[in-house]
Amino acid sequence: MPPNLTPTPAFEIDDSDEGGLELGQIIGALRRQWLLIVGATVSVAAAATMKALNDVPVYESKFEILTQPITIESKVISSVSETLTSQQDAPAQIGVAQLAVLKSPQVIDPIVAELQAKYPQTNYGEIVSSLKVQPAGDILEVSYAHTDSELVSDVLNLVSDAFLEYSLEERLSDIRQGIEFVEEQLPQLRDRVELQQERLQRLRQEHNLVDPATRGGQLTTQAGNLEQQRLDIQLQLEEAKALYEDLQQELTSPAIETASSSVLSGNARYQELLSQLQTLDREIAIESATFLEASPEIQRLQEQRQNLIPLLRREGERVLRELETQIRELLDRDRTLAAEIDRLNAEIKQLSGVAREYTDIQRELDIATQNLNEFLAKREAFRIDAAQEQVPWQLISEPGKPRPSSASAKKNAVMGAALGLFLGMGLALLVDRLRNVIYTSKEVKSISRLPLLGIIPLDKTLSLEAQLSSEEKRDRHWRLSSPAFEAFCSLYTNVRLLNPDTPVRSLTVSSPSLGDGKSTVAIHLAQAAAAMGQRVLLVDTDLRHPSLHIRLGLANTRGLTDAIADSHLDVWEAIEQSSLETNLFVLPAGPIPIDPPRLLASQKMQVLMEQLQSAFELVVYDSPIVLGLSDTHLLAARTQGVVFVTGLGHLKRPFLEQALEELKSSGTPLLGVVANRDREPPSESSTFYKRYATERVIGERTETADERESRPVLSFLKKIKGE
Repeated sequence: MPPNLTPTPAFEIDDSDEGGLELGQIIGALRRQWLLIVGATVSVAAAATMKALNDVPVYESKFEILTQPITIESKVISSVSETLTSQQDAPAQIGVAQLAVLKSPQVIDPIVAELQAKYPQTNYGEIVSSLKVQPAGDILEVSYAHTDSELVSDVLNLVSDAFLEYSLEERLSDIRQGIEFVEEQLPQLRDRVELQQERLQRLRQEHNLVDPATRGGQLTTQAGNLEQQRLDIQLQLEEAKALYEDLQQELTSPAIETASSSVLSGNARYQELLSQLQTLDREIAIESATFLEASPEIQRLQEQRQNLIPLLRREGERVLRELETQIRELLDRDRTLAAEIDRLNAEIKQLSGVAREYTDIQRELDIATQNLNEFLAKREAFRIDAAQEQVPWQLISEPGKPRPSSASAKKNAVMGAALGLFLGMGLALLVDRLRNVIYTSKEVKSISRLPLLGIIPLDKTLSLEAQLSSEEKRDRHWRLSSPAFEAFCSLYTNVRLLNPDTPVRSLTVSSPSLGDGKSTVAIHLAQAAAAMGQRVLLVDTDLRHPSLHIRLGLANTRGLTDAIADSHLDVWEAIEQSSLETNLFVLPAGPIPIDPPRLLASQKMQVLMEQLQSAFELVVYDSPIVLGLSDTHLLAARTQGVVFVTGLGHLKRPFLEQALEELKSSGTPLLGVVANRDREPPSESSTFYKRYATERVIGERTETADERESRPVLSFLKKIKGE
């Protein structure tokens, strides 16, 4: 890489993937395949309705039974607590199990046997399949449907009598079974309570405790206090060792009087001797100004000084011994505390097993005691309920005359619509899954694990722009919508802020496959940068299928291949000014070469890229796709990284993963990804939208401040071209 091409920090690709299917992805898939869902729903519903309409007419009738009548007898018993009647404050509802019993062979077989004398073809399955029993509070609604209206009347009359007889027998049978069951269970429950009480008593006596939780809390608190004391002692021990080592090192020094240990600073005896030594040093200094070193006065003072130094050293050694004693005491205390902590932890560990056993026994004792009390109360309640003799249920609506029913067609239509809806949703998810296309920017970010530099909305003006011919581009004023222009301005700002200390001066725009819109992104990214005051050069390096000159309405008589292959051609002669922005300049691809990778990897291409970057504030290279080609790798290695464009609704997940793997393997730097053709509506509250809310007209217009800013580079190019 050239010295002046400072790379922006590259981002590593994370191979990990987030599994699972999110709700947003499911909703998006259903929304994309709504025609398939609607078609399946309508088709299945229509088929089910037609089938029902073509069938033989069905007759239906019904009756109603009150399952909880209020009688004088029930009112009296309800005043007694724990009876079944007293617990029925709200209307009783028939449960699923009881509904199954009402339609079981136990109740229906006698009815079938009586009907077979008149209807020989009748059987249990036919009766149950058409018999509906639906509870509604304390009302039980029973209906029957069949093509024979007389059979409907006979079935319902027999069923109503059978249900009333069942209610009476069921109540008495339930009470008898309840009493028998309670009597059988009471001895076992008493034994369970006594067993758990004995286990709890033995556990307390064995471990000499009342409540393991309380004892465990006490031991934990003691262990915590000892741990804190040990930490304090270890801290003191470390401090004492450090003082000991410092003092020991200073005492080995010949100049004991220069010792500055903190422990010596606090020793009064040592400081007193040190003060006397310093006084003698001052006197020696004063006398040395008057007497010679061999004079008696100086000799006397030197002798006194020499006598004090051993005293200082002995005092220091005494302090050192005291520190050593203190260290031994701290070590002994630390070992004692460690042993006590280990003992407490062992006791806590042992107590945890006891606490668990204690909790299990206590829980089983509570359950056994509660069950025993409930069974004793239920036994008395059953004895009181057994005194009732009235029939529990009452027929409040007798079977009416059977009438033709249209419910079959309606039911089939509803069921067909529901089945079609679920079938359509399943097919929609299957089709969307098989396509494996990326539709949202969130999926792009999740797969790539790269910064999402920008989200370009799906804009018809962008697709129409690509379809215009060169003459149409020159002859008309092209308008780019504000949300689209805002998205490209935001994209450029994000690229520019990737590294504030070293702004991006050159980048490569590429994509995994054809049709992702990389050239469109490259053009309008360069246009946005130019509109924001940057001197921008857009280079078409897709030497296999060049398209920038077509999109921008340029002649492409001379281009990049000419500048590299022709040593006599100056690159500035091939650069043209774009009609999109005054600050935007374009270097077309030129003639298609035989070997594009060799041309892009040449030394002259590298020199040319350095020359272009030195003349422009931003150079954007529109490169070929990544899959199967090496062109992008060669270009990106000489720029500051790749802006990776992904076409939402077009790019398949395996293509993106394969392209990222190729970039990772080659070490190509990646600046981030751009999600192109996003169908979500853009936000109208962003800064760029407020700044560029009006339409920008590309063509004839009044000169703007950005255009005035671009005058220097325009003059520079004209000067080079000799204009």
